[in-house]
Amino acid sequence: MVAKPVKLETRLIHAGEAEPRILGAGVPPIFRSTVWEHVPGAGYHDILYPRLSNLPNHVVLGDKLAALEGGESGLVTSSGMSAISACLLSLLDAGDHALVQDCLYGGTQGLFTRDLAPLGIEFDFVDANDPVSWQERLRPNTRVFYAEAITNPLLEIADHEGIVAFAKKNGLQAVIDSTFASPVNARPLEWGYDLVVHSGTKYLNGHSDVVAGSIVGRSESVEAAKRKLDHFGGALDPQAAYLLHRGLKTLALRVGQQNRSAQAIAEFLSEHPRVETVRYPGLSSHPQHERARHLFDGFGGMLSFELMGDRDSAPRLIDRLELALPSASLGGVETLITQPANTSHAGLSLEERARAGIAEGLIRFSTGIEAAEDLIGDLERALA
Repeated sequence: MVAKPVKLETRLIHAGEAEPRILGAGVPPIFRSTVWEHVPGAGYHDILYPRLSNLPNHVVLGDKLAALEGGESGLVTSSGMSAISACLLSLLDAGDHALVQDCLYGGTQGLFTRDLAPLGIEFDFVDANDPVSWQERLRPNTRVFYAEAITNPLLEIADHEGIVAFAKKNGLQAVIDSTFASPVNARPLEWGYDLVVHSGTKYLNGHSDVVAGSIVGRSESVEAAKRKLDHFGGALDPQAAYLLHRGLKTLALRVGQQNRSAQAIAEFLSEHPRVETVRYPGLSSHPQHERARHLFDGFGGMLSFELMGDRDSAPRLIDRLELALPSASLGGVETLITQPANTSHAGLSLEERARAGIAEGLIRFSTGIEAAEDLIGDLERALA
């Protein structure tokens, strides 16, 4: 009898794989068929069909992600936003209310303000480090507390243990977007969150060639999200599922390198005279550094910083870099750099960005797996 894999590095390779292996294949084949033999008695949501996210490629991925996160069940979706949307719409109906961490990813914030609000779903943005404000905004119809493991792009660490305790005390579903952390650095279900979502486009795949999302948690909650997804059509294409499955196997190696390099880069920038501020949980200057040390196994590959000088300093720096590619994405093997005000948070008004603390000259730096020395040298030349 084979021992159950315990270490995450081993689970990335072996957990969730089909048993027995499909025709003995070490790598699951891509199932492109949209026609499957009907099983008598199967209900609508159990019919084998790509849109219902239940082909072998979907199942293997969902099982592997559940094993990585420590959840009962997992579901893969067509994007991070489809995962977030299906998750929230399975928990919230018209007339319900949610507490939502402020300074979210711009797409998620837009979902609440521009899409869920017209459906009659109410919400309040709250300071995720101020439990008093949670109690003040709690309502009888509050159903969900939504947070991010590490915020985009300010790299803040919420009071996650406090959120979980507050949610349990008040009968709320605690939902977290753990994209920036990845299961290598954090597994929020272990903290007590009910559901964890990811943009699989980022660290999970890691090769900048797939758009995907995932939801992991208790089986009944994941199934409820799947039923929403079945109707909205946000299924992951089998080819993308294959690529995500392949990318996951190197997740621990990639994120480990990104953790080490981002730490070195953050330390370099924090000492540079042309840099005004650096935000990275691995720095002792980070306001939630001790909390990050307690909760996380690594501080991640993302950092953000602001330069001395006027607002044009940021685009000038970005233009001078040779190794960092200007791009709105993150989490891949290549280093990416962007100004959130022009990309991830461009959909917010100037006033909304200001309230969230996102300066127009803020730079977000997604560390790849290149040599840290080369990335630091590139930054040093550009800053000079």
